Amino acid sequence: MIKYNDLNSYLQRRFGRKVYKIPINGGFTCPNRDGTLGTRGCIFCSGYGSGDFAPEADLTVSEQIEAGIAKVAAKMPENGGYIAYFQAFTNTYAPVERLRTLYTEAMEHPDIVAISIGTRPDCLAEDVLDLLEELNKIKPVWVELGLQTIHRKSAEYIRRGYELPVYDDAVRRLRERGIETIVHVILGLPGETREDMLETVKYVADSGVQGIKLQLLHVIEGTDIAEDYRAGKFECMSMEEYIELVADCLKILPPDIVVHRMTGDGAKRTLVAPLWSADKKRVLNELKRRVEPL
Repeated sequence: MIKYNDLNSYLQRRFGRKVYKIPINGGFTCPNRDGTLGTRGCIFCSGYGSGDFAPEADLTVSEQIEAGIAKVAAKMPENGGYIAYFQAFTNTYAPVERLRTLYTEAMEHPDIVAISIGTRPDCLAEDVLDLLEELNKIKPVWVELGLQTIHRKSAEYIRRGYELPVYDDAVRRLRERGIETIVHVILGLPGETREDMLETVKYVADSGVQGIKLQLLHVIEGTDIAEDYRAGKFECMSMEEYIELVADCLKILPPDIVVHRMTGDGAKRTLVAPLWSADKKRVLNELKRRVEPL
């Protein structure tokens, strides 16, 4: 069996109890959508900015947290803590005072033990980093960076909008301020070989971050990549291929890097492919045949 540093065990060790993530919609946009870099977003990104399970932004942060807690409690009534996950679009892409208001509202909720902020490496201005460093002294602040791939051709295809050195610089500046950093990687991008994907994971492992999310490429209705898929420009991995790939990725990772995700959720109502990924329980059960927590 391949051992890995799993998120649930890490959270239990760190906070002394079961901890759940609550997706938060802060009403942000993205430089890849507002015309700064483009208007169509990354080629794989849904109209919800990868926040398909986040509430509507017309609710306050506190209301979203309460709704998230109620949803978790209905399924898992044991007393736990919660992480406010600012998920939809680019969650540092706003004036710093607006960010302060939103982040502080989340942190002040008594059941929130940490906040996690999904963003782009090119959207971390110095005043934003100052704010994150300040808040990190009150409750843990995590920053989740969307890297997806280290390969230039793939980055251009998905319209990522920044070069790899921008990622390197962002990680360096976050680490200088003691902010925990988690990196998103997409497995299965069109044109990438197995070796390409493993190179990306190895690069992330060597870059000094504390966590990684391994995300299967989901082809979502309404995205440009869905058009390419339907045009027969690429095929998605089979479940067996994905399981083998994830196992090889985990072999690369040092034991101090926390694996925050080994697959992902594509909203079933909009999932085009691969359809096997809609049965997440089955995928996780198959993974458990190959890998286990430390």
